[in-house]
Amino acid sequence: VQLVEFGGGTAQAGGSLRLSCSSSGGTSSRFVVGWFRQAPGKEREFVAAIRRSLTDTYYADSVKGRFTISRDISKNTVSLQMNSLKPEDTAVYYCAARDYIIVSAITSASQYHYWGQGTLVTVSS
Repeated sequence: VQLVEFGGGTAQAGGSLRLSCSSSGGTSSRFVVGWFRQAPGKEREFVAAIRRSLTDTYYADSVKGRFTISRDISKNTVSLQMNSLKPEDTAVYYCAARDYIIVSAITSASQYHYWGQGTLVTVSS
């Protein structure tokens, strides 16, 4: 299973970026896909996740109302639309996947088996 992130870059505070995670090699629309991020000197943290149901989504409190995770089943892609960006959103963003994760563990990075290489998002003030 390979995951590849696209769409990182630089934005000004208040701006928007859209990240995409493309999967191949055995994933399916049934997989749980999550986005995590890691800022310099900090631990990797949960951002958002989507389960097999397209309406079954989860968000960290810090991004709720600003970020939206979505899934395009036909393209085997999961996207993260990031609006109202803040400088504290600056981090390397990773997508991760696994065939099944219970809801109570969906924010835990250790539950995910497959990871992308990460894409850098920089938000300037």
